[in-house]
Amino acid sequence: MERTLLLNATFEPLKIISWQRAITLLTQGKVEVIDFYDREIRGVTISFKLPSILRLLKLVKVKRAGREVRFSRANIYQRDKHTCQYCGAGYNAEELTFDHVIPLVQGGDTTWENIVTACLTCNNKKGGRTPREARMRLIRKPVKPPWMPVVTLTFGIKSAPLSWRDYLYWNIELNKDG
Repeated sequence: MERTLLLNATFEPLKIISWQRAITLLTQGKVEVIDFYDREIRGVTISFKLPSILRLLKLVKVKRAGREVRFSRANIYQRDKHTCQYCGAGYNAEELTFDHVIPLVQGGDTTWENIVTACLTCNNKKGGRTPREARMRLIRKPVKPPWMPVVTLTFGIKSAPLSWRDYLYWNIELNKDG
């Protein structure tokens, strides 16, 4: 099913939500519909045109750059660009794991500076050893990201619905084709 782009009251993109969440927000009166898909959602006694874009009626404050970056698996993968830091291959999040550069059993910590993205093959190959002991080389030294984008929407602009494109200029690089 289609997803729905949720905008702040200022028309700034916040996130992409499921159609079920979109219908819930709509029935609670918390949003206005900016655009619809051609599809309808039908219940026993009611039907809705599936919303493509919703705008919150009340402003949600978004913490700006400079705030502390949350230490999480998703942010580690994002920092490392979904790339194994040992073999350099790119993967989907489901195919990745994270690795302690200095293993916990050798006194390593679970910190930004000691965790890297790894594919399952490289993680298994490295095991409970340091990269040097496993004769593996790190592509990039792990560091804590200095900032966090205000909004991170992880999809290609070419695959986004046409109706969304006017609202996604905050974080995309423009090319000659627009």
